[in-house]
Amino acid sequence: MSGARIGIIGSKGRMGQALAAAIAAGGDRLAGGIDEGGDPLSLARDSEVLVDFSAPAALEANLDAAMASGVPIVIGTTGLAERHHWLIDQAARQVAVLQTGNTSLGVTLLAHLVREAAARLGEEWDIEITETHHRRKLDAPSGTALLLGEAAAAGRGISLGENSARGRDGLTGARPTGAIGFAALRGGSVAGDHTVFFLGEDERLALAHVAENRGIFARGALRAAHWLIGREAARYAMADVLGL
Repeated sequence: MSGARIGIIGSKGRMGQALAAAIAAGGDRLAGGIDEGGDPLSLARDSEVLVDFSAPAALEANLDAAMASGVPIVIGTTGLAERHHWLIDQAARQVAVLQTGNTSLGVTLLAHLVREAAARLGEEWDIEITETHHRRKLDAPSGTALLLGEAAAAGRGISLGENSARGRDGLTGARPTGAIGFAALRGGSVAGDHTVFFLGEDERLALAHVAENRGIFARGALRAAHWLIGREAARYAMADVLGL
């Protein structure tokens, strides 16, 4: 669908600005943008689809606006807690909601490959996930790293929450079998680098993605927004957009 009216929540942030540029370049229409203190309900009424790159604290109000207006919403906000996911599940009963830790099409495919690798390699292959982002990023591990961790856990049929290793320091002891490790690096202006290592005896496999510009996330978010318009109420993921 071309010429969609897209509303941006978090319009002054880095991703909001990248999304506005992608909308202008792609021929869509910017229905408007809001930030902290703005009215999401008014924006929703003027939009065919909302794209939210704001903050976890704003999520409930944004979902309420989407439900009240019957407008689908793409949620790219990271740092979400268990309650936020509960709110998304509730909203998805009334409107189409696509939530993801990363809107890149490349990362979406990477997560698919990670799940496949984890399903086929045994527990003797240790899984470690590294991520690097710019110095201003607020959350760690990144939403993308957690997305990749969930993919690895799903491939093995285990819970990431019960098999996650983070913040190793001091005498940590031997590495637990089946654990999925995370390491976060911060500095400079890195848009986002992620590598998932599968480390076995005498060999290792690395699956990686490098984001060179935030434009890739904006383009992916627009593709997700177009895909979401007209969908029935449910909770969707980027994998659905690619048919994975």
